Amino acid sequence: MTVSAGSPGWYLRRLSRMGPREVGGRAVDTVRRRRWRSARPECPGAPGARFTAVLPAGTVASVDPDAAKRLVAEADRLMAGHAEYFGVERDDLVDPDWWFDPKTGRRAPWGYAFDVPYRDEEAVGDIKQIWELSRHQYLTVLAAAYAVTGDERYAERVAEHLRSWWAANAPLRGVHWTSGIELGIRLLSWVWVRRLLDGWAGAAGLFEGNPVAVSQIWHHQRWLAAFPSRGSSANNHVVAEAAGQFAAACAFDWFPASARWRADALRSLERHLRSNTFPSGLNRELASEYHGLVLELGLAALAEADAARVPVPAAVRLVLLRMTDALAAVVDGRLRPPRQGDADDGHGLVVDGAGTDRWGSLLATGEAVFGRLDWWPEVTGTDVRTTLLAALVRPYGKGGGTPAVRRPASRPAHFADAGLTVLRGPGGIWCRCDGGPHGFLSIAAHAHADALSVEVRHDGVDVLADPGTYCYHGQPEWRRYFRSTLGHNTLELGGTDQSVSGGPFLWTRHARSRVLVADASGGDTARWCAEHDGYEGAVHRRRVELDGGNRELRVVDEVTGGRTAVRLAFHLGPAIAAELEGNRAVLRWTRDGEDRSAVLDLPGELSWRAHRGETSPPLGWYSAGFGRKEPSTTLVGSGFADGMRGFTTVLGFHG
Repeated sequence: MTVSAGSPGWYLRRLSRMGPREVGGRAVDTVRRRRWRSARPECPGAPGARFTAVLPAGTVASVDPDAAKRLVAEADRLMAGHAEYFGVERDDLVDPDWWFDPKTGRRAPWGYAFDVPYRDEEAVGDIKQIWELSRHQYLTVLAAAYAVTGDERYAERVAEHLRSWWAANAPLRGVHWTSGIELGIRLLSWVWVRRLLDGWAGAAGLFEGNPVAVSQIWHHQRWLAAFPSRGSSANNHVVAEAAGQFAAACAFDWFPASARWRADALRSLERHLRSNTFPSGLNRELASEYHGLVLELGLAALAEADAARVPVPAAVRLVLLRMTDALAAVVDGRLRPPRQGDADDGHGLVVDGAGTDRWGSLLATGEAVFGRLDWWPEVTGTDVRTTLLAALVRPYGKGGGTPAVRRPASRPAHFADAGLTVLRGPGGIWCRCDGGPHGFLSIAAHAHADALSVEVRHDGVDVLADPGTYCYHGQPEWRRYFRSTLGHNTLELGGTDQSVSGGPFLWTRHARSRVLVADASGGDTARWCAEHDGYEGAVHRRRVELDGGNRELRVVDEVTGGRTAVRLAFHLGPAIAAELEGNRAVLRWTRDGEDRSAVLDLPGELSWRAHRGETSPPLGWYSAGFGRKEPSTTLVGSGFADGMRGFTTVLGFHG
């Protein structure tokens, strides 16, 4: 049973996943929060402060014209008051209400920050809808539009909104002071807003010459220094906190504590980049979008360090290099990474318009900073962010401080530490096999119960799809579905998940998986085999073979143990039309104007049904992004496993 976050049962389960050191640290945090309620110190001010962390001359002029055009189009849409966040269209951005949730129509309550029940949608609204606008990444887009056009309308709108936000969100008051990741990303946005507005006559008066701005920057950094994410919560949040704190302490180096904040944040950033990343370069949360978020944050922090001439430990560059190579290795032919684990559309730094490919942009930045390898996929798109970051970062091998390291000579297919294997075949066949850990740290916050699941694409089209995430707070039945075992292309036993959930970001028991075979060495047939122990008294083992010559994928599921009820699910992508007759499904879709097809021969030992867009309970859905869902076809086979034989599924591609 899923327990709502904030309930007494949730707190007990959450406490059970903490160690003594984390419990002690959180107790200190509680005492400090009580003390801060009545003792808010004054900012020491920043007399004589100057902003020197500017872009090198000529940087903006070298931005690709097509990327600049997309940026300006997005900025004009924002100027007209329009934006879309998590599936909700907004038209109120000319004069935004910073505490309003357009999805539920609720406003977050005023009060001391740590009293705001931000997890309670009934009291606050959808917290991500409220928080997202106040990350101020839309302001970095407007500031970038000013930089590339010189049109002061963009700069003036940025100034108007920043002054409005500062006036409405006094330090430690309200919902925007409750979560460190929000403060960290907001600081990073402010650094880039100031940098991109540097040619505007009002820039200094908006920031270093403005006591309100100086106070906000100081209080943000004081908060982050006092309340870092701890222990079982030290995932992508702590990286964002450290990156934002470090960036601000470099670029806004105006305070007596700046040197200490900068040093502490850099130590935290180094530690947590390493702890959040496998030696192979994949993110330990095993949630692909968080790999992208952490990489963006790390590259942005590195840019600030190099701009400020702050020496960075070699491990920081090395981790970012490995993350970039790992991303290049796992993307499909259309530069799409796996859809594994949670995804909430979070970004570290946004200076691009709609239509800019996030993953292509990251690989382009990696190429500029580290150099591309021969096996990397080609990036054909353009972006603004790469030009800006690359202008600040010292390139690999040119004073960047990265030690000589052996990078992969050919494209890796198996990441043993992460348990992720990618099988590839002709015609753009791409298959991800999951045999890794359940998630990161004791709560595995962003994991799904997806052990041994597969994800199959043909030329970038989801055929056997990972349905995605859709939501975090406020809709427990949907949160439960999208991270359930039935919600993935794997085998469910006894009507229960492989791992046990204790809340929307908490798992109290983790299935353990191990890969037995991973052979994607380049022959006609690639093979993978793994098993997990998520069900007491039974072991689920799965074998996958990709026969490239026949363009055929074979999946064999075996269960050891007594007779048990099973459900085998295959989720089709939203572009796939399916005709199910008995245990055979004919799949059809269109790609680039061409008709494609495949046949899915399903195990005859099971009884098969097609489900689409069902709500009681949810089944047959696909979420392309946070807050968005659409009906798709899910094929579910029900029956029994008796340990005597396996269930064989064959997917054959025809065109």
